[in-house]
Amino acid sequence: MNNMDNPNDDMRKALVILFQSWFGAAAEETSKVSSVVAHVKEVKRNSPSLMAFLINLADDNGNTVLHYSVSHCNYSIVSVLLDTGVVDVNLQNNAGYTAMMLASLTAPDGPSGMEVVRRLMELGNTNIRSSQTGQTALHLAVRHGRVVMVRLLLSCGADANIQDKEGITALMFASERGHTHIARLLLERSQCDLNLADKHGRTALSIATKGSHSDTATLLKAHAKARAL
Repeated sequence: MNNMDNPNDDMRKALVILFQSWFGAAAEETSKVSSVVAHVKEVKRNSPSLMAFLINLADDNGNTVLHYSVSHCNYSIVSVLLDTGVVDVNLQNNAGYTAMMLASLTAPDGPSGMEVVRRLMELGNTNIRSSQTGQTALHLAVRHGRVVMVRLLLSCGADANIQDKEGITALMFASERGHTHIARLLLERSQCDLNLADKHGRTALSIATKGSHSDTATLLKAHAKARAL
C-alpha cells in the first residue's frame, strides 16, 4: 500500500485482479448483497489496511462501487458500503457527480431504500457542485421533479441559492418546468433569494411567466409580496 504510486508488474497484475473481482461482485445491476458482504468480511479479516482502498476504488470514468450501486438502486449494497465506515461519499466521478447526486435522481422502493438514501445524504456534502455544470444534487432533484428527494436534501442542509455555471438556481429550474409544488417546498423550507438572476438576466418569476406557468408565477408573486411587507 506504500508503493501504490509506483507499482511493479506483480502489483499491477494484482490490482487488475482485485478490480475485476470487486467490481464484478459489487458494481453490476445484478450484484447480490451477500457477495458484497462476503468480500467485505474477507478483506476485514485478512487485509484490513486494504479496506478503504478497495471500497473507494474507481474505474476509468471515476465511478466507484458506491456510484454504481446507487445508480442501480441496489440500496442494500449501499448500506453495506456505508457500514464499513471508510467509504468516501463525496468522491466525484469524471463528470463531477457524487453518489448523492445520482441518488437524487432515483426513486427507491419502500422506506428501507429511502432510509439508506437519508444516511448517504447525512454523511455527504449536499452542496458539492458538478465540475461540468456547476449543479448540485438539489438542482438535479428539482429538474427531474423528485419531490421526496428535494425535501430530503433541504432537510440535510442543501443551499437553494447556489447558482450553476449558467447562473440558474433550483427555484429557477422549478419555475422553468412548472413544478409548483417543488417551488413551494423551496420557498417554505429555505431562504430562497427571489431576486437572483441567471446569466441572461432572468429571475425565477420571469422564467415562470415566460413559460406560461401561471400557478408557479402566482406563488412567486405572493411570496415576494409577503416578504416586502
